[in-house]
Amino acid sequence: MKFILNLIILSFLIINVKAQEVIPLYTGDIPGAKPTPADYVENTEVRPNGTLSVTKVSIPTITVFEASKNIATGTAVIICPGGGYHTLAFSHEGTDVAKRFNAIGVTAFVLKYRLPSDAIMVDKTYGPLQDAQQAIYLIRKNAKKYGIKANKIGIMGFSAGGHFASTLIAHYNDLKITNPEKINLRPDFGALIYPVISFEESVHTGTMKNLLGPNPPENLKHYFSANKNVNKKTPPAFFVHAKDDKVVPYENSVLMNEALKQHKIDTEIYLYEMGGHGFGLINKTSDVDWFNLLVSWMKKEKF
Repeated sequence: MKFILNLIILSFLIINVKAQEVIPLYTGDIPGAKPTPADYVENTEVRPNGTLSVTKVSIPTITVFEASKNIATGTAVIICPGGGYHTLAFSHEGTDVAKRFNAIGVTAFVLKYRLPSDAIMVDKTYGPLQDAQQAIYLIRKNAKKYGIKANKIGIMGFSAGGHFASTLIAHYNDLKITNPEKINLRPDFGALIYPVISFEESVHTGTMKNLLGPNPPENLKHYFSANKNVNKKTPPAFFVHAKDDKVVPYENSVLMNEALKQHKIDTEIYLYEMGGHGFGLINKTSDVDWFNLLVSWMKKEKF
């Protein structure tokens, strides 16, 4: 009897699971890309803790997690997994988060962006910003198709993905893509979870080295420090960090939060006392669910 019941449940799940659409970020050749070497092959592996890790991305994509029409709010979020610009923590900082957004009626797009590499990019420094701009271009262009509102599209990033997201927040107007329709590339809001922000203060050297090389000039350090590039049109943002984060100091979130405040931009920050780095949706040291805090903030901001 139990076996039959399990079969019924499994059949129900199979029938009701909607296959996720995976869309290439670019059609045709990728601007600024080199021919991909034969040994540069994308690899997805399951880590010992059960999470998915993706490396050597040469063809960026977005995976669509469309909210059910009966609860859809019209809001959308582009999710950028972390991994130090060396790998992508694709499940616990990507697809798992997308499913949580779907449960509250938000459509999510998990971005599998190219990791900066001289092997596949003419200029790896600006490759990630190019992919970020292309993602919001593509999603805003197709807003009606996905039942989302063009003025309610945010970007979320974890760790180095937070740096990726903050770079778009700071430099959405510094065009790195073809945009014949002149679509607005500004995210409407940001959610930055234990993000790398500054390449000038409290630096995570691994992230900076992977993006800019071992000895970057001061002008590039400044350009890629989002807190130094805030202006009155920078979108509002929400931050989460743990004070005992030994990988990316929590001061990164504080610096960006303060920069937004100085320009009178809506911002909110939640700092856990403990939790370290890379905890994804669940900080096991606390009963506080940061995702619920984010949802409350989004409602307050009318997203």
